[in-house]
Formats: sequence, C-alpha cells, structure tokens
Amino acid sequence: MTIAPGATGVVPRLQTLTQIPLQQKISLMLMLAVAIALGAGAWMWSNTPDYRVLHANLAEREGGAVIAALQQMNVPYKFIDGTLMVPAAQLHEARMRLASQGLPRAGAAGFELMENQKLGASQFVEQINYQRALEGELARSIQALGGVQSARVHLALSRQSAFLRDQPRTSASVLVNLHPGRSLDAMQVAAIAHLISHSVPGLPAKNVSIVDQTGALLSGDSESNGKRSLDPGQLKFQQEFEQTYLRRIESILAPIVGAGNVRAQVSAEIDFTETEQAEETYKPNQRSDATVRSQQTSESGGTGSAAAGGVPGALSNQAPGPASAPIAVAPGQPGSAVAATAPGGAAAGGRRDSTVNYEVDKSIRHTKQSMGRIKRLSVAVAVNHHTSTDTKGKPVSKPLSEAQIAQLTELVHGAIGFNKERGDQVSVVNSPFKVAEPEIIPETPAWKNPDHIELAKNIGKHLLIAGLALYLLLGILRPAMRTLAQPPVVSLPAGSAELAIEGAPAQLSAAGYDQTLQNAKQIARQDPKIVANVVTQWVNGNE
Repeated sequence: MTIAPGATGVVPRLQTLTQIPLQQKISLMLMLAVAIALGAGAWMWSNTPDYRVLHANLAEREGGAVIAALQQMNVPYKFIDGTLMVPAAQLHEARMRLASQGLPRAGAAGFELMENQKLGASQFVEQINYQRALEGELARSIQALGGVQSARVHLALSRQSAFLRDQPRTSASVLVNLHPGRSLDAMQVAAIAHLISHSVPGLPAKNVSIVDQTGALLSGDSESNGKRSLDPGQLKFQQEFEQTYLRRIESILAPIVGAGNVRAQVSAEIDFTETEQAEETYKPNQRSDATVRSQQTSESGGTGSAAAGGVPGALSNQAPGPASAPIAVAPGQPGSAVAATAPGGAAAGGRRDSTVNYEVDKSIRHTKQSMGRIKRLSVAVAVNHHTSTDTKGKPVSKPLSEAQIAQLTELVHGAIGFNKERGDQVSVVNSPFKVAEPEIIPETPAWKNPDHIELAKNIGKHLLIAGLALYLLLGILRPAMRTLAQPPVVSLPAGSAELAIEGAPAQLSAAGYDQTLQNAKQIARQDPKIVANVVTQWVNGNE
C-alpha cells in the first residue's frame, strides 16, 4: 500500500490513557473531580434533614444524659451552644421517648448538693446549700405535675433567734412555665401552695405566691377588701351544685320543648359558714312537783312565855314583819316553819326550823350546723318558640301559651325544690332563638397555603438536583467521554515516501511497523476504496 506524494491521509483510532497528552489528562481529571464533588454535594444537601430545637439551655449533666439516650435510639442530633436539635421528622417521637425515660430531668440541683460538702465550709455556706437543695427538690416535685414544663422556687426562710419577740414569717414564691396551650385550675394552684407549705416548716399556704410565665398571679389572698372569698374547694362545690340543678332542668324540659329549644342558668347562694351553738336553760322552780334534793329540820320546845331578847333600842320595840321564803310551801308540807302562839298573843317556848333543797332544772344543748346550706336559688330558663309545619311544608314558629309557660314553670319548681320562704326565684321566658349564621372563612390562596409552600419547596429541591445531575451528565461527563473516544488525526505530509502495508523495516522505522499496520487496517475498514485503488495499482505493476 502506497500513498502518492502530495496526498494527505486521516487515520482515526481509539486513544488509550497512555496516548492522551498530559495537559488533556489533567483537564479531564479536574472535570471529573468537579462533577463528582457537585454530585456528592447535591446528594448530601438533598438528604440533609431539617433540624428543629429539641431542648434549649440544657445543663452539662442533663445534656449528656439526653445525648446518650438519642444515641441509643439512633436519632441524629446537633448540639450548638447549649441547644440540642434533632430532625424535624423525628422531633415529636424523640420528645415522647425521652419523656418516657424521665429526660431531661429538672435543671435545678437537689439534695445531691449536700453530698459534696467541702471540709471547712462555714455555717452560712451550709445553710445556703441546704436552701438551694430544698428549692431544687420542690421545683422537681412541681415539674412532675401535668402541664408544668419547668418551675423555679424561691424560699425566704426566717432565722430563728431568741432575742426577737416577733419572728418573721417564712414565705415562698414559685414561677411555673407551662406547656403551650396548657393552664392550671384553682385546685392545682392550691395543691402547689399546700405542697410547698407542708414541705417547709413554719410556712403557711397563704404566704406562697405562684406566678406563670406570662406574669399572671395564679394564687390570691384568701381575703379581699375585708371579705373572705371562697376557697377552690368551695368554689368547685358551688359550680358542681349549679351544674347538677342545670342538668335537672334541661333533662325535664327537653322531652317537651326539644333538646335544642331550652337554655337554663342556675345561680345558687350557698352558706359555707359552720356554726356551733351551746345553750344552757334553767326552768322556773315554783313548781309543786319539784324534786327534793335534801331536807334538814330542827325543833326546840319550852313552857311559859318567851323571854325578852334582842338588841336594846328602838328596833327591838317594833313588831316583827311578815316572814318571806324563796320557796312557797303549803302549810303542813315539809319545810314549813310553824310558830306556836300562846293565848293572848304570847309566843310559846317551842320552835321548829326546816330547810329543803330542791333540784334545779338544767338543759344543755350543743348545735352544730354543717356548711353548704342553700340560702337562695335563682333560675332563669329561656324556651324557644314552638316550630310546626304548615300545609305548604314550611316551618312556622309560634309562641307558647300562658298555660304552657305556667306548666313549664311548675316543672322547674319541682326540679329544683322551690322554696318561697328562702327567697327562691324562677323566671321562664318564651322567645325565638336566633340561629347563628355559619361563619364564612375565606379560602387561603394556594400560594399562601403552608402545605402548598412546603410541597413547592420539596419539588423545587428535587428539580434543582435533577437539573444539576443532567448538567453534570450532559455538560461535563459526556464531552469528556467523547474526548476520550475521539481518534487522533494523522496527516501524512506531501512528498513523503511511499508507505506500504508490508514494506521494509527501514521505511517504517520512523512510525513503527505495528502502528503502520494498525493504521492500514483502520483505513481498510473505513474506506475500502483506497485499499482497492492500491491493490489495482499493484496488479497493474504500478509502484
């Protein structure tokens, strides 16, 4: 095979890595590295979860316990400046599982402070540590209540002194941080106050102030403007009492007027005072059937006239007045004093004295009135108009008659145990009920809907990743593979010597015999006409 002088031949071939120039190798390696880095970054970014705050301001001990629990649960986390964050998809599950393990525990230190007492600590330091430990234990107890997320307790302990007559009273203040959407009722607030009161000696429950995270005072004084208010137990009793009477009224009127056609309210005045009365009564003693307790009688006798006696003077010359006794006794009865009188008005020498003691009637009664007595009931009942259907099938509303209203009033009287003497009031009013129109809630535009926004973000993220992947595949990897697969262009200069497929080694020493043979085979496969022309020249004897 010879190529005429002046002809130029193009020899394509598949390059190997060893045949690629060094500069081209470096460029391809850089493009592949950039493509791999971009792909890995996009994959990591797409798989990176959205982290949310699990707990903030965790102490070192509590943070370590929570992290250990998260590692056991295989939950990824981030801990940045005391804030522990977990993926949003696992946030609620992690909180519930940690709560089941009692984590995180109270941040305040308890009586474990007393375990590490330093030698030589002063009494003041020991007292401060004891107060801190007591405050921490009380805070932990309060946090165990449902609805309380965290709590802080401050105690103002009084110092006992023998030189002070009036000792200062111990007081306490509590700050509770409630869970979102939760609140404490009056009974729970009173329970917290009594819990602290019974844990600290000399601390009455009224000296405990409880405040929530919004600054609202949950505990109030038992007295306001000089009037004693109801405690939580009494208030709850009154509310339950009113609800019981309310259910009675509605249950007896609903079958008559319809379940949704009656509304009632009950206001009860209840006397919570507890009265104890002691009474001691003495009956009159001028009675013929009086009981004799004791009787004493003395008699003396003599003859002749009575000797004159007495105190000299004007008083002894006067006649004695009528005798009086506290108890009237009939003559001849025991206890009567009889003086024998001689003829002529002179007293005989005999004398009889009698003393009788009677039992005195005495009645002692102790009366104790229990608390919770009804002072007065006030009931207001509203009844809807009667609704019927006319001949055309349309609903018609008609008011109740006076007889029907009176009948309903009598039913209410019987349901509540109406007592006119104590001032009970019952008012039954018949009036049409207004049906509230359904509130029209404007539809949220699609571009403002949080669900649609989140969906758009996810779709945009995936589209961005897909576009980046296509760019890496079509813009970087595909051109690089084309560069590797593109054969080099081999040009034979014009005027060169004849090149034969099977020539002398001397003629092929420059390009290499093997390489020339491969080029010839490649030319034969790509352009058989050239090979045919060469063979034709050989047959014709042309060199």
